[in-house]
Amino acid sequence: MSVISVRPVTLPAPGRGDDLQVRVTAPATGNDLPVIVFSHGFGQSMDGYAPLVDFWSQHGFAVVQPTHLDSRTLNVTPADPRYPDIWRHRVDDLVAVLDHLDLIEEAVPGAAGRLDHDRIAVAGHSWGAQSAGMLLGARVEGSDEDRTDPRVKAGVLLAMTGTGGAKLTPFAAEHFPFMNPDFAHLTTPSLLVAGDKDQSMLSPVGPEWFTEAYALSPGIRALLTVHGGEHSLGGINGYLSTETTDESPERVALIQRVTTAFLRGETLEVDPAGHLDVK
Repeated sequence: MSVISVRPVTLPAPGRGDDLQVRVTAPATGNDLPVIVFSHGFGQSMDGYAPLVDFWSQHGFAVVQPTHLDSRTLNVTPADPRYPDIWRHRVDDLVAVLDHLDLIEEAVPGAAGRLDHDRIAVAGHSWGAQSAGMLLGARVEGSDEDRTDPRVKAGVLLAMTGTGGAKLTPFAAEHFPFMNPDFAHLTTPSLLVAGDKDQSMLSPVGPEWFTEAYALSPGIRALLTVHGGEHSLGGINGYLSTETTDESPERVALIQRVTTAFLRGETLEVDPAGHLDVK
């Protein structure tokens, strides 16, 4: 299936300091296209994650990728007054995309009237998974903010970190207070993807840290464990990403297929506990 990709589409974002720029990738033909809003990992941008975005769009989804304030393309430093609240701005960015789907349709040639505003999913990788998870119902301990968005019907959470507190390194606990998620209210149907070789520098816990949300969230219905997968899960960040430490086209292809099947609502072959433990 042929796809079109348009960047940047600029959305209004009062109080953000920079307009919100997004990339839109969608099938060139077809109507009633379900929408995936994708939140990138730390330092990335709307131009990343092509292996997933291309596959999803080739299989009938319109994908919208905002560039968050932590992107290296924007050079927002810790001295910036917005920096302590970047985690909140990230969630605001995702909500802004949902609020402005009509504007996005108008800005992308040939897209007008083709997006299905009632079939919306969010997805994210690493920090982006935490950001996306908040629209699914996750919260940050110590904050009474509930950012659950009823417009979102499903989620895909890739390499999402676990709980905080003693499970964080002293550095992470000092600098990233938002890394204390509460998954008890994450009730929107979601898929969690984790690599069994993913050892974070932010936690002394092993790779099992990235599977914690599966047991703690009533909405995460399935866990895909990717054998040999590190934080890039085989290379989902990009086709030529220098940050990939575990390059594996086979792992990426597995994630492409399983996430697409989940988002389509197809039946997955899972064990009674919901595990997708694939070698």
